[in-house]
Amino acid sequence: MNTASSTDDKSRSPARAAAAEERPVPARLKFWGVRGSIPTPGPTTVHYGGNTSCIEVRADGQIIILDAGTGLRLLGLALVAEFDNQPLDLTLLLTHTHWDHIQGVPFFLPVYKPQNHLRILGYEGARHGLEVVLAGQMESPFFPIGLREVPANVRIEELKEMNFSVGPVRVQACFANHPGKCVGYRLFASDGSIAFFPDNELPHQAAGENRKMIDFLRGTDVLIMDTQFDTEEYQRHIGWGHGCLDDVVALALQAEVKKLFLFHHDPNHDDAKVSQMLAHARKLVAARKGKLQVEAAREGVTVELRTAVRA
Repeated sequence: MNTASSTDDKSRSPARAAAAEERPVPARLKFWGVRGSIPTPGPTTVHYGGNTSCIEVRADGQIIILDAGTGLRLLGLALVAEFDNQPLDLTLLLTHTHWDHIQGVPFFLPVYKPQNHLRILGYEGARHGLEVVLAGQMESPFFPIGLREVPANVRIEELKEMNFSVGPVRVQACFANHPGKCVGYRLFASDGSIAFFPDNELPHQAAGENRKMIDFLRGTDVLIMDTQFDTEEYQRHIGWGHGCLDDVVALALQAEVKKLFLFHHDPNHDDAKVSQMLAHARKLVAARKGKLQVEAAREGVTVELRTAVRA
């Protein structure tokens, strides 16, 4: 079966069915982890947050998780508290298998509940298959229980196509410029579209590649993108596979994106630095008389897609 083009709807969970019945509740996303590379807890990161990449999207009756960094632990606690013992039917889209994007999986409480289903989709993990990579971080001596031993029904599916669906939500993938095999996703829901590129460097010498990215993102309602470095920092990190703030703002303006969230905050950036980068990004937009709205991704913040589109 081509798992990249179909969704298992044979047994809709009460949680998913309830979400579907509640329509037209607007699609929304919530930030559970916004940091890059490594978690950075402490008093200097409390405003924007120190957990690594994880976003929850609820749209058209689906609960879709983007990346499985340490923020996934908090999301799992919230889901179990919200749905109690109702079966959960969840889809996790992985951009790649670098540690800061998968290290939340062993601590995701829903996989320890037998009534739950978790479908993990992604592209092959470096030299090994996706399942081998994900299971490897939970093998002894790294973790006391293996991924294949958890009580929940966990399915790991390696995608081959760049277009697929999660229920009624259409998804497009696009390769990112980052070491190893890494993608970004664009989700098309009934309320609008969300694009997610947590790790990506915009190549300065490859105009054609940037044009492909602009076309891929054209008209996106909410873009969440790697802006790890300011211009000065980027000069020392060219080729690392991470974004330069000025380049990302320029790209978003060219692609006529409506709202941009700065993401993958550098572990060395405290709250003051992230706020400084946000202010600079807004000045860049104002200088070009653009309509792009810019925010810095912050843990715990919920964004309703309809509101983001109309604002």
